[in-house]
Amino acid sequence: MLTKEEIREALVERHSEEVQSKLDEAKVAIAGLGGLGSNIAFFLTRIGIGHLHLIDFDRVDITNLNRQQYRMEHIGRYKTEALLEELREINPYLEVETDCVRVTDENVGTLFHNEDIICEAFDCPEAKAMLVSGVGEYYPDKILVAGSGMAGYGRSNEIVTRKINEHFYLCGDAHTEPVKGRGLMAPRVAICAAHQANLITELIIRGK
Repeated sequence: MLTKEEIREALVERHSEEVQSKLDEAKVAIAGLGGLGSNIAFFLTRIGIGHLHLIDFDRVDITNLNRQQYRMEHIGRYKTEALLEELREINPYLEVETDCVRVTDENVGTLFHNEDIICEAFDCPEAKAMLVSGVGEYYPDKILVAGSGMAGYGRSNEIVTRKINEHFYLCGDAHTEPVKGRGLMAPRVAICAAHQANLITELIIRGK
């Protein structure tokens, strides 16, 4: 197995010491570990993020395999456990905290104290709205990066990153909802996830 120093040296060679040092110090929470969240976690782990906080209450289901970073062997396991296992295969020295809980109005005010950036990656519109409201109430100075509108196929360039206000960014086309025949599919979901991960990377390196 590679050592922690060897992995970091390889990242520094790609990113520079200055950039990698900023990534080392970064703390990002990902709420929801489905199509968006599992891909975002993979992207951030590969660039050498320092700390991830993974939050989801759900178990891997066969219907998740069309777009989420899980394998058949993970079916029935909690997503927090399965994803942590996969991320450790990329970087066994990554600092990861997991919470196998549903984010609710009751706990949103306590879950995200330690992170600099909060990434919303839910499938459910009501859960998205709840988290946006909760972050605005309890963590008004933290950055929130959310996703909305990435169902179906085609129209790749309609998925964009928008700055809603000083602390809130929205990635996606903001209108495409899943319907029969145009559900959530891996390529377009991954494009939106890449927008979120890329923005998080930019905010870390350039400063929020």
